[in-house]
Amino acid sequence: MRSLRPMSKLANAQYNVAAPDSLPVRLATYQRRRMFDIFLREFDLPSPDVKILDVGVTSDRTYSSSNYLEAWYPHKHCITAAGIDDASFLETQYPGMTFTYANAKNLPFPDRHFDVVHSSAVLEHVGSFSEQSKMIAEVARVSKRGFFLTTPNRWFPIEFHTVLPLVHWLPKPTFRRIMDATGRGFFAKEENLNLMSSSEIKRAIRISSVSKEFAWDVKTATLGFWPSNLLLIARRIL
Repeated sequence: MRSLRPMSKLANAQYNVAAPDSLPVRLATYQRRRMFDIFLREFDLPSPDVKILDVGVTSDRTYSSSNYLEAWYPHKHCITAAGIDDASFLETQYPGMTFTYANAKNLPFPDRHFDVVHSSAVLEHVGSFSEQSKMIAEVARVSKRGFFLTTPNRWFPIEFHTVLPLVHWLPKPTFRRIMDATGRGFFAKEENLNLMSSSEIKRAIRISSVSKEFAWDVKTATLGFWPSNLLLIARRIL
C-alpha cells in the first residue's frame, strides 16, 4: 500500500493531486471518453437541436479531459456550461457555447429549460448525502428529456482524487481522520469529497420526487473488470 505520509501537493481545480501527464490522469481521460460515448448513445446525440446543460465545469486547463463535453461535443451552440469556478474562458475556447456561474444545488434556470443535463464527477464534491440529493433533484428539475450524472464508485480499490488505495473503504469518519492526520485536510472535508456507492445513489433517488417523474438506472463503467464509475441515467416519464 502507498505510504500515507503527509502529502506535498495541493488539490487542483479538478480536486485531484495527480500530475497532468501521469498514468492516473491518462486512465481518467480514457474513462471519460468511454462515458462520453455512453452519454451520446443513451440520448441519441449529437444533435444540433438539443439544448444541453453541463453542470460543474472547472477552471482547470491542465488535464486533457477537463471540461470534456465542451471539447468533444460538435455542436457548441447547444451547450450551456455551469459551475462555481470561473470557467468563462470556455466561451472563447469553444465559440458558440455559454458559461453561467451557478451552484449545482440551486440552478438559476426555469423548470425543464434544457433537453438534457450532463454532469461529470461533480456529485462527490457537493457535500453531505442531503446536499447530493439536492443536486440530483435540481438537475432533474431543469431537464426536459433526462439527465446523465457520473461519479467515481466508492468501492473501486483506488481513490481517484488522492490516488491512494483502499483507505476510502474505511468508514467515512475514519477516512476523514486519516486524511487530516496525513496532511490531506482538503479531502477530509465532506464538502470537498464525499464518495458515493450505487446503493447511496439509489437511496437518494428513491427518497426524492425524481423517482416519480423519471425512469432511471445506475449503470457502471469498468476499469480492469472492476466498476470504477457510476452512471446515473434518467429519462423523464411525467
